[in-house]
Amino acid sequence: MPNKRHKPEEIVAKLRQVDVLVSQGKPVAEAVRSIAVTEVTYYRWRQEYGGLKGDQVKRLKDLEAENTRLRRAVSDLTLEKLILKEAAFGKLLSPARRRACIDTVVAKHGVSERFACRALGQHRSTQRRIPKTRDDEAALTADIVALALQYGRYGYRRITAMLRRAGWVVNRKRVARIWRREGLKVPQKQPKKGRLWLNDGSCVRLRPERPNHVWSYDFVEDKTHDKRKVRMLNVIDEFTRECLAIRVSRRLNATDVVDVLSDLFILRGVPGHIRSDNGPEFVAKSVREWIAAVGAKTAYIEPGSPWENGYCESFNAKLRDELLNGEIFYSLKEAQVIIESWRQHYNEIRPHSSLAYRPPAPEALVWPAAQPGPATPATPALALRPTMN
Repeated sequence: MPNKRHKPEEIVAKLRQVDVLVSQGKPVAEAVRSIAVTEVTYYRWRQEYGGLKGDQVKRLKDLEAENTRLRRAVSDLTLEKLILKEAAFGKLLSPARRRACIDTVVAKHGVSERFACRALGQHRSTQRRIPKTRDDEAALTADIVALALQYGRYGYRRITAMLRRAGWVVNRKRVARIWRREGLKVPQKQPKKGRLWLNDGSCVRLRPERPNHVWSYDFVEDKTHDKRKVRMLNVIDEFTRECLAIRVSRRLNATDVVDVLSDLFILRGVPGHIRSDNGPEFVAKSVREWIAAVGAKTAYIEPGSPWENGYCESFNAKLRDELLNGEIFYSLKEAQVIIESWRQHYNEIRPHSSLAYRPPAPEALVWPAAQPGPATPATPALALRPTMN
């Protein structure tokens, strides 16, 4: 017959029974046999429960259970603190990052998935959900990476515009998610400029209101491979953001300025105003008299205030950042060809943020009648980065 496992209350009752029999004069051995246990068991029970009553045993049992619960709670809190300190440093904002972190916690600390989800604030249904990716995810990712490699200074918003022109039906948020997942770097944003005021408190900015209303021009310098200087005269329409001309030469003076402007005036018409800084080529008497003779007006900025010519300065920065900083010119002719190719790319293809990510002067494109679907790869449908063999 297998040994019966006695409850604490039953053990205390049997010990009390032995005490009664012994008090009546019976030997201890005979009294122990009456409760159907051995003397070894009796003395072990007496050492553990001797002198206790039934209500005291029940209270002791409750205290032991409470003590066990508290130890488990303290252990769980310590483990949760360890998990939050090691596995989840900082905020885990996306369910995917929490999912990966929980898998790491379960494998490293040997806790259950339920415990890890509770510690990191992840719902169990979210943890067990299998993410589904779209069929065109791989093709879209490849096109985004290819465009990012080709146009290294473009952010995901400009890349989104180029993908849409290539036939992709995709929104900016999806491109941004893939952009972050692939670890692509977004160029730094330029700091915003304040309003423009003179020392007497009057505003000096002449804002363009229509095409050919305000043009602006400025010089940019670079060097060829043999360390010889190259100068560029950039002329833009401030309203349309179109680059009208880039004259590239070793030297440019007031005569070259008049030559460039005369060609543009014949092709585009005479603008209302021409904005520039106070460089010697722009304030020369011959230039001012010639501009006044053809019916245009000059708008010189305040000395030492290049932000007043913000449109042209912004264009100069894009020219240097996207082209000049990444090219080595071995001859003047090579510089002229590559810079002119980039100017056409800037006017016809490059998305402009201030124009709702459309180019300033796009080419006429014939779109298919049907809804355009995903096109892969996107880069062959776009103009390549200007290069010269």
